[in-house]
Amino acid sequence: MNRPAKTKVEKIQAVRGMNDLLPEDSPAWQYLEALVADVVQRYAYREIRFPILDQTELFKRSIGEVTDIVEKEMYTFLDRNELSLTLRPEGTASCVRACEQHGLLYNQVQRLWYMGPMFRYEKPQKGRLRQFHQIGVEAFGIETADIDAELLVVTARLWEELGISDAVTLQLNTLGTSDDRKRFKADLVSYLDARKDQLDEDSQRRLATNPLRILDSKNSDTQALLNDAPSLMDYIDADSLAHFEQLKTLLDAAGIAYEINPRLVRGLDYYGKTVFEWVTTRLGAQGTVCAGGRYDGLVEQLGGRPVPAVGFAMGIERLVLLLQELDVLPVALSQSIDAYFICDGDVTVESLKMAEQIRSQIPWLRLQVHCGGGKFKRQMKKAVDSGASIALVLNEDGAASGSLTLKYLSQEKEQTTLPLQEAISLMQAEINE
Repeated sequence: MNRPAKTKVEKIQAVRGMNDLLPEDSPAWQYLEALVADVVQRYAYREIRFPILDQTELFKRSIGEVTDIVEKEMYTFLDRNELSLTLRPEGTASCVRACEQHGLLYNQVQRLWYMGPMFRYEKPQKGRLRQFHQIGVEAFGIETADIDAELLVVTARLWEELGISDAVTLQLNTLGTSDDRKRFKADLVSYLDARKDQLDEDSQRRLATNPLRILDSKNSDTQALLNDAPSLMDYIDADSLAHFEQLKTLLDAAGIAYEINPRLVRGLDYYGKTVFEWVTTRLGAQGTVCAGGRYDGLVEQLGGRPVPAVGFAMGIERLVLLLQELDVLPVALSQSIDAYFICDGDVTVESLKMAEQIRSQIPWLRLQVHCGGGKFKRQMKKAVDSGASIALVLNEDGAASGSLTLKYLSQEKEQTTLPLQEAISLMQAEINE
């Protein structure tokens, strides 16, 4: 009888630029995330969580409709009620929306942090993905430069504890007020428009949409052309300059080195006064590992009362790459197990109970119990392959007497059979937390 040919089922791949995080990679992420959470909470910042979806209008009004993010990079769609929704391309706008919606801002000071995925439709490359992950820190309700300085102190302490201080450099600038930037923008456009044919293609496009972004163009010819262009610093008002001087004084007092970069503007429309980036030369083109600044007008721009605010975001992917590049991840970072529990005979019920007693008394122990049956020799091979330092063997005699055999897999020591409680005490002494 002829059997019908089987239809080949095509495998489904991950969406381009949205990567899986595999078990062997997750310890580095867990280490970084835990250390960041510890540091920011030591400075009394509290965690906030908000959805990955928000109304598209939120990002148009906050980021700016003529920015690259809104024009080309957002994941936007209509839901079943014809409401335009967008996967968040950054966290600040959603954080402001959440705080304003729940009454956390007016006449209050808030120090907040968050962590999670962001989404931008960009050409995937090392350190830049379509689904990427950020840790953000935001402070609301303080208009003085001491809170700007505190955020930079937080990041400097984080770099120190991660062991990457020597690989990152702080760049600072001030953008002044929106009126300052309007006056500067008019003169900059006039200067560049007369030399439009000398600009690179991307800068020619930005000249009509977002001319300030031309200042941080990576094109060397465009940068050379900017040498004789108007300087934003000549347009900054006295209050903004005083704020900037106070910030520098505080950073000097804290011993935090920095470089003034007059062409640093950031890519989001809502920034004003302080802007900064922590950059590295160790990751090629994707050299920014943390960036942020002041956005005093954003809350009002989104419908709330005026609230001073400042914050930053750091990319988890880039920071993990930098930790790997500098080889500063702790050697002990591993998900290998400490002990492997072998069931020799019909002892499944007893092994479950005994393993739970061990876990209760040694809560830090990474203990894997063999499941699925099988011969003793095969189980021992799995124990060795697991990387465990000890195999715990329970046979039928041990189940009857409450005893457990310890077989050493990484040390030249004789195996020993002990009552369960003595075996637990021995493991507590021999396997360090």
